[in-house]
Amino acid sequence: MSNIVLSASVRQNLLSLQSTADLLATTQERLATGKKVNTALDNPTNFFTAQGLDNRASDISNLLDGISNGVQVLQAANTGITSLQKLVDSAKSIASQVLQSPTGYSPKSNVTAAAVPGATANNLLGTAYTNNTVTGTVVNNDDTSGAAPITGATKLVGTAGAGSDDLGTTITNGSVLTVDGKTITFSTAQTTSTTDSFGNVTIGIGAGSTLTVQSVLSAIDGITGTGTASTVSGGKLVLSTGTSQDLAISGSGNVLTALGLTAGTTARVPPPLSGKTLTIGATGGGTATSITFGASAGQVSTLNQLNAALAANNLQATIDTTGHLNIVTSNDSASSTIGAIGGTAAASGQPFYGLIAQAPTVDPDSQATRANLVGQYNNVLAQINTTAQDSSYNGVNLLNGDTLKLVFNETGRSTLNIQGVTFNDAGLNLAPLTSGVDFLDSKSANAILTSLNSASTTLRAEASTLGSNLSIVQIRQDFSKNLINVLQTGSSSLTLADTNEEAANSQALSTRQSIAVSALSLANQSQQSVLQLLR
Repeated sequence: MSNIVLSASVRQNLLSLQSTADLLATTQERLATGKKVNTALDNPTNFFTAQGLDNRASDISNLLDGISNGVQVLQAANTGITSLQKLVDSAKSIASQVLQSPTGYSPKSNVTAAAVPGATANNLLGTAYTNNTVTGTVVNNDDTSGAAPITGATKLVGTAGAGSDDLGTTITNGSVLTVDGKTITFSTAQTTSTTDSFGNVTIGIGAGSTLTVQSVLSAIDGITGTGTASTVSGGKLVLSTGTSQDLAISGSGNVLTALGLTAGTTARVPPPLSGKTLTIGATGGGTATSITFGASAGQVSTLNQLNAALAANNLQATIDTTGHLNIVTSNDSASSTIGAIGGTAAASGQPFYGLIAQAPTVDPDSQATRANLVGQYNNVLAQINTTAQDSSYNGVNLLNGDTLKLVFNETGRSTLNIQGVTFNDAGLNLAPLTSGVDFLDSKSANAILTSLNSASTTLRAEASTLGSNLSIVQIRQDFSKNLINVLQTGSSSLTLADTNEEAANSQALSTRQSIAVSALSLANQSQQSVLQLLR
């Protein structure tokens, strides 16, 4: 080929045609592949940068499968928790039926106190203060033929003699007998008994007075207001205290000696339970009872107050129309026996003396119902166990203690570890019940309800945790998808060709090629002219 001589114009046109052919080949390749960078020779920087972006997008795309599996694992666990919550609610319903069913014992452990006269729901103490008496010493009359014990008819003054019946010791003038703050004054200035506007009495012991010992007793009773008259028995004055206040006696002169009395205060008889204490040992795990009957602050005088004091010991009280107090275990502790009874209210002669509570009597029908409920409850617990075991996806069970690890980037440094829980009956702090031991009374049912409420709280807390983790995983899943799109878009912007531009280039190069061919043809015409001359 080196022996072939081409003119300068031909060679120039040939080079132009070859260049156009190369450009046209490049353009057609870009149109065929859609890329402006097909190999590292086209643009090393763009080629390797795009390749790195595509590789990262591919790696993240591969991780999306694991993330999608993680979402399903969380969905399976959440579905399991929803079912477990429904099962726990079903168990609550069973325990609630125990509370609504008849008491498993009839009768329950109880004690009934002796009747307290006059006691009512508003006044457990019984009838108000009652009359008491105080007895003096023997006083003789002035019968000189043989002194005899005085009577109510014995005169206060007189002349001693055979057969006379006057006080053996004459009360001196001005002597004062004080009764409940009122005075009874003995005066020789009068012969009758008078009472002033303040309730003070003057008894005449002057010459010719016919007043008797009974006159003194009547004056005393008038002051005390007693409904039980004071009397003379065996020569002794028997004074009634009345019911309005304790009887207080004092005196001046010789009145106390003459009447055989002693200064002092005699208390009325208090209500039967007033001031008495009652203790009851702990019953059914309750707090032992210790109360004092009375009307003062902190004491018990009504049925409502008594029940308030007994409530902490799982007891309650009623009173019938005859004044009998009955104390019985509450439904919460129907299976329990009332604790030991003590205190001064249980002393000899008192209403609670000798009371020992008997154990409750089992009600076969009611206990059979409760035993059936125990069986139903245990069946629900069995379903809780199987539901927790079945809440798995692709071999991972977050309700059976498994751990879910999710990787979010290609380096493995962005991860999320979700620790599973064990939500069988033991994991929820629930346990199978035993017939004849559990659900015997309301207290045992309430204890089970407390455990179930705690289990519900645990399930709700875990559901919230799973929901939070699921939200995180779904956010990362969407982020990964968007990031893949960004990476692929970036890669494409570096390597993809503009087809409109390349099509225009192709058309322009085709035109250029046609012109180059024509130019080459014209360049060859000069050589053909020389050939014609040689011919």
